[in-house]
Amino acid sequence: MSDYFDAFEIGPLSERGMQAVAPEVFRGIYAMPAFVTIPTPDLEASADFWVRGLGFIELFGIPGQVVHLRRWAYQDVLLVAAAPGADMGDVPEMSVNFSCVLNQIAPVVEACNLLVQGSATGPRDTPWRTRDVEVITPERARVIFTAPREFDPDSQEAKDLAAVGITAPGIADGRSD
Repeated sequence: MSDYFDAFEIGPLSERGMQAVAPEVFRGIYAMPAFVTIPTPDLEASADFWVRGLGFIELFGIPGQVVHLRRWAYQDVLLVAAAPGADMGDVPEMSVNFSCVLNQIAPVVEACNLLVQGSATGPRDTPWRTRDVEVITPERARVIFTAPREFDPDSQEAKDLAAVGITAPGIADGRSD
């Protein structure tokens, strides 16, 4: 690879709200600092769900053995063929979270539920100001897509935060500046 990428240029989002723009899928090669490996009895069906439902791309694959999926930089998943005859009920429960933007939440819910009815639940708003959707994939992995929500400086939430000493521009006294 001849291009140099600064990690902060391809890293996490700082924008919030419906106007935030998702980064493009990252197709570069790097030493993955973290990734998820998920066994599946059906590589093709699992890869199809992750690609069409969750918006990943197939970066690399070895037929019948492994599919390397990628979304944004540092969001890598390796689907691996489960051992022949493996009881998938013995697969340990796992969960992984992926960042997204608010306008991606509804399409993920719709796409996943079209592929596997009832696979996506939510969205739900969290106390830490994210909107999350939970998806159970065909291989029984729990995938959480989480998007930062906008913050209204005039909201009760802002007043409650200010009351306990958590301040930011416009929330210290409950006013927008």
